[in-house]
Amino acid sequence: MPKKIRAKDALQKNYSYELTERAGKNFDPEFKPQLTPKQMLKLGVFGGNYFDGYIDEYPKDWLKNAKQTTGDKKGELNYFGVNASKPLAYWKKKGWIYKNDPRGWFQWYCRYYLGRRIPKEDARQIKRWKMMRRHIAQVKKNCRGDLACRPKQRQALLHWAYDSREM
Repeated sequence: MPKKIRAKDALQKNYSYELTERAGKNFDPEFKPQLTPKQMLKLGVFGGNYFDGYIDEYPKDWLKNAKQTTGDKKGELNYFGVNASKPLAYWKKKGWIYKNDPRGWFQWYCRYYLGRRIPKEDARQIKRWKMMRRHIAQVKKNCRGDLACRPKQRQALLHWAYDSREM
């Protein structure tokens, strides 16, 4: 029987969704993230303020050792110590925000990881995730294992669940 989750978020009123898969299982065969949401949060992503305090729908275990802050994002909390994020308004203007995931791709990924499936939206987000591969090629070509090389690009890859420490 699917489990129902109610989202508690200032950007999303009266939204709930069902988990139809087990957490971390049965991903689309084309979607192979290298990092889990928990690993991403522990490494330091989105300046420590992605959820803006609205975390009740996610496992408490994800937040254990997560780099978090309240208020403004802090680039120094990111693994590579730099801000690699565009403001939410930018993402909205580009039309990249799905109405049921108003905080963007990472919110979609967290919910997908937990077991929510929305086939059309999942396909769109996986396509976006795959497009980040061009950045992998650039880091590999230009950095040759130097972690100090292209820190913004490496941080952006972490934001998309690619482990840029391994490139």
